[in-house]
Amino acid sequence: MLLGAPLASIDCMEQRPFLTVNSPIFVVGSPRSGTSILTWCLGQHSNILAQEESDWLGRFSLDIQAAYESGSRRGDRSQFGSLGVQRDDFFLCLGRAVNDLILSQRQELTRIAHEQALANPNSPHILPAFQTERAASDPKQRWVDGTPEYSFYIYGLRKLFPNALFIHLLRDVTSVVRSMLHFSPGGQNPLVENESQAYDYWLRTVRACARAERVYGPEIVYRVCYSDLIEQPETVFRSLLLFLREPYEPACLEPLQNRINSSNVPPEFDAGGTQADSQLVEEAGNLERELLSDSKPLVEGAAESELEKEFMKMVFHNQNVNSYYRKALVRISKLEKEIEALRDAHPTRRAPWINWMRGRKAGAVGVARD
Repeated sequence: MLLGAPLASIDCMEQRPFLTVNSPIFVVGSPRSGTSILTWCLGQHSNILAQEESDWLGRFSLDIQAAYESGSRRGDRSQFGSLGVQRDDFFLCLGRAVNDLILSQRQELTRIAHEQALANPNSPHILPAFQTERAASDPKQRWVDGTPEYSFYIYGLRKLFPNALFIHLLRDVTSVVRSMLHFSPGGQNPLVENESQAYDYWLRTVRACARAERVYGPEIVYRVCYSDLIEQPETVFRSLLLFLREPYEPACLEPLQNRINSSNVPPEFDAGGTQADSQLVEEAGNLERELLSDSKPLVEGAAESELEKEFMKMVFHNQNVNSYYRKALVRISKLEKEIEALRDAHPTRRAPWINWMRGRKAGAVGVARD
């Protein structure tokens, strides 16, 4: 089921303006939905430069908002107030700097990719279908980033890059949960610890993308179904590149012939939600059916002010998290003193308390050194 720009309008593509200045592309959606492979596919286009997942731009947008508030808090007696600097101008200026920096590093990106291909036989760069550029003459005036976490920062990214376009890649929740439970980034900690966390992660990211779809519309946030991407890739990419105001190029299909960044899911594994919170499973199923049907997404009547409100909440939390941490340390210290008092009141049970406190203090020293 294809959702987004109608295929019938492809013939009119030459009549639509191309966006080539400060107009990055963000692939959003739940982790394990294929955001990486879609990013690489788009990166094979002559005008689009593929990026590794950045993971910092969302938080950067929060910091920019906090900085602007600090610089304009006293109105005309503040620097921004006296200069007449508006918030949108502040975001736009920094967004242009980021955009220019990324595009200016194209040659360095290509050099590093070649080095990785030579040094690491498992690097996707060693495959012909995964190139940072196919010819030195490729313009590469735009870049694409497939960080799933940016599902929560679409409002902030729009402030940084007003011409940015977003692709919501939607994959069925059962497949995503299966993949999440068997994926450890870099061989380190698993992405989630249990089925409930996996269902919750899918719900939060997909809800955020659905809300952005309702607020900004299909001209800004374009939904692609993972099943369509696999089953009818050429049709999907013709429609997708029309949305991006770029001409169709068959090279975009080549990475789909390879598997990268895959989870090792046992064939017999069943992620049917038997060990997950039943309410989460039900909510995820309802949202999936809603989005895969022809009806409107779950979030109705959303306005950009709602996204701004959520964004400001994140800004506030981001700026106060250190304060929360200090308060937690004070509370922990108080509880430790109470434990000491209880230990002294029960001398026959001193050994367990002493061992516990030694371990607690040793852990605290280790954290402080880190």
